[in-house]
Amino acid sequence: MKKFCLAALGITAAIVVLVNLGSLLALAFSALIAYAGFHYYRKSESTFKKLIWGAVLLIGLFTAISNVPAFLGIIAFIGVVYVWRKWKGTDSNNIITNVSDDPFVNFERQWNEITK
Repeated sequence: MKKFCLAALGITAAIVVLVNLGSLLALAFSALIAYAGFHYYRKSESTFKKLIWGAVLLIGLFTAISNVPAFLGIIAFIGVVYVWRKWKGTDSNNIITNVSDDPFVNFERQWNEITK
């Protein structure tokens, strides 16, 4: 019964993601416009350019915020990932880390994490 519920949830969430694929692409495009507006707003020196790029930033933000179906698609995508992990049996909480009291072992592990 648990596998059936996971399959039903996964199929439903995948259909919702596919239906909202266009709005997800529109959200990505509007986020790109907002990012470009922010980037060029910070780089511009004149007040007129700051006004123009600030307007571009606001247009990008408003179009991104008003794109509600894309947010539903993101939630559905998170549901698909959840079902996939539960179905496979891989959970992020199952990671076993080798913890030692030796300070040099911990230092090496942290140094490897920093230098990645």
